[in-house]
Amino acid sequence: MKNLVYYNKYNTLKKTTLLYLKIPMNIDDKKLEIALFEGHYLSGDEIKKAKKVTSKNGQPLLSYFLEQGLLTKDIIGQAVAEFLGVPYSDLNSHQPPKEQVLQIPEDIARKTRCILFEQSKNKSQVTLATDSPQKELLTELSQIFPNSKIILTYSLPEDIDIAFLHYQKPLETRFSKIIESQQRIAPEILEQIFEDAYTLHASDIHFEPRPMYIAVRFRIDGVLHEVGKIPKEYYENILNRIKVQSHLRIDEHLASQDGSMHFEKEATIFDLRTSIVPTVEGEKIVLRILATYVQGLGLNDLGLSSMHQKFLEEAAHKPFGMILVTGPTGSGKTTTLYAILKILHKPEVNITTIEDPVEYKISGINQIQVNSQTNLTFSKGLRSIVRQDPDIILVGEIRDEETSEIAINAALTGHLLLSTFHANDAATAIPRLLDMKAEPFLLASTLEIIIAQRLVRKICSACRHSVLFSEKELYEKFPGTKDFFHEKNAPLYSGKGCGACGHTGYHGRTAIFELIRVTPELKDLVLKNPSAREIWKLAKSQGSKSLFEDGIEKVRSGITTLEELVRIAPPMNTE
Repeated sequence: MKNLVYYNKYNTLKKTTLLYLKIPMNIDDKKLEIALFEGHYLSGDEIKKAKKVTSKNGQPLLSYFLEQGLLTKDIIGQAVAEFLGVPYSDLNSHQPPKEQVLQIPEDIARKTRCILFEQSKNKSQVTLATDSPQKELLTELSQIFPNSKIILTYSLPEDIDIAFLHYQKPLETRFSKIIESQQRIAPEILEQIFEDAYTLHASDIHFEPRPMYIAVRFRIDGVLHEVGKIPKEYYENILNRIKVQSHLRIDEHLASQDGSMHFEKEATIFDLRTSIVPTVEGEKIVLRILATYVQGLGLNDLGLSSMHQKFLEEAAHKPFGMILVTGPTGSGKTTTLYAILKILHKPEVNITTIEDPVEYKISGINQIQVNSQTNLTFSKGLRSIVRQDPDIILVGEIRDEETSEIAINAALTGHLLLSTFHANDAATAIPRLLDMKAEPFLLASTLEIIIAQRLVRKICSACRHSVLFSEKELYEKFPGTKDFFHEKNAPLYSGKGCGACGHTGYHGRTAIFELIRVTPELKDLVLKNPSAREIWKLAKSQGSKSLFEDGIEKVRSGITTLEELVRIAPPMNTE
């Protein structure tokens, strides 16, 4: 106990025994309110306003602060740390190496939820990060570091969990151990897969039948990684368990099936969307993890430039009209629409959505699930919604002529309508809608803004470093970029690869955007059935930037790499 050192809230060293206030992994609103107010992170008026809003819609206080951009995750961690009277260790940006973490035995690390964050060269002082600082830690920690001064700090629970991955044996090793036990093989294998996928922020889990085994792959930051192999003889039980939990037919093997399931174990809770299709090697499963963090994202978190955000907010606050978001599957279109809904979600407004599927449930919004079995399609559902006295309508996707016609008419008759649409870029959306028999004069009257977007991986902040490219090197490696770099030595950025990013150099994703405002000049052009090229030429003359041009700004700012940008949105002829 004598080795434990705290910082008090004035950041001066103080060797003492404090009265502990245990903050649970899910911080309740009252303790959070005290921490934020006493730490001067928020004013009394801001907290009062937040409590008033959240009491009406049942939203957690923490979620409100995050989506309004009043706080970030790390600021909340800092506030809680100050409230506890200890420093804050940012494990999110500074993940310690594996060999350092493993100095604390796994059983003690998990019991105390401690990570060795820093250690002096002569080991005279160690800094430990935990999400639950309490008296019970002192004895065990002093035994591990008997000759070291211990500084105990606070870190966020999810960052502690990610650091614990260093203790985790490979999935295949764990599979073998489960199979050897011959007990609950399918449930335990699935539990291991789901927990790893959730901790690693995977968006999808793939079970892919191969001739001799089943490959398990995670899509992390848009890229697939093989994480393990399951012997083929155990796959049928796993497949049937997923089918049962997703309410699908276990006797159907030759048709595709879609469903959903729920996973809950201790603090890990999430929903999954199930898709099963027959292949020549057997039935393939893809599970989409419906991440709850999306519900906390606001416009400030999407990666919009200040100008793009300004234009989008202006369009969203108009009483009627249409906002379209285009892009391929998995480009974050739904997340953008939900972020727009968050700034419009007020008690006095009636918001109704029709989606396929409803991925993220929001309290206070009427959400309708498309159901082909009851013939509840987008078009039929949209007809019913218009009769429900809505102010704002969200249509998950405009897929056909009928839905397009109803959506345009709804936007024309006093409703703000948000929807997604499959098009390669923003300019292509208008000709495609015209091909779907949309009347040019109605489309010109209703469209307010068209957004195209893609997701790019972000450079890991823990290992980011700058790299100078000469003009010649740049043009040889990226021949399509010569119009965007004119300096002799261009300072770009990349990630070296570290424990925090799984040695990939990337951690997390952000979006790049192409935005076209429907100006009076563009409305006139729409009446003439223009081509995508004509639309883009006018939009560009009015200040619109292509996906690649928006991405170049993020490359120069050190958010992503030029390699990643060229992979996702290569430079095109934008004239």
